[in-house]
Amino acid sequence: MVTDPISDFLTRIRNASKAGHRIVEIPASNIKKNMTKILYDQGYILKYKFDDAKGPQGTIMIALKYHPLTKQPAIRSLSRVSRPGLRRYTKSADAPRVINGLGITILSTSKGLMTDKEAKASNVGGEVLCYVY
Repeated sequence: MVTDPISDFLTRIRNASKAGHRIVEIPASNIKKNMTKILYDQGYILKYKFDDAKGPQGTIMIALKYHPLTKQPAIRSLSRVSRPGLRRYTKSADAPRVINGLGITILSTSKGLMTDKEAKASNVGGEVLCYVY
């Protein structure tokens, strides 16, 4: 049984990209689906597919993105910030920037999951889930 499904999601992607896998399969949940959509919209993954036939909640199939010449993964680092033992919250003006704006911070806000730039534009704060670069 997984006690922190978000860090399990991030660890599966991190391990698959370091091992050079093309596709990673992850058990689905609504928050994982929204995080996958954000990673796709920001250009960190190639494509994704939600398969509701497998398992009780379904699965998420993610095609990882690599540089065509150097074969380096597009996701250099995924780090969990807020965890079950220590939640981290931020205001919209104080949303952390990752690598001076080159990476993204995924926030859980009252208006749903969004990046740090979208949260500043919407003027909402929330829980800092992870950093991606």
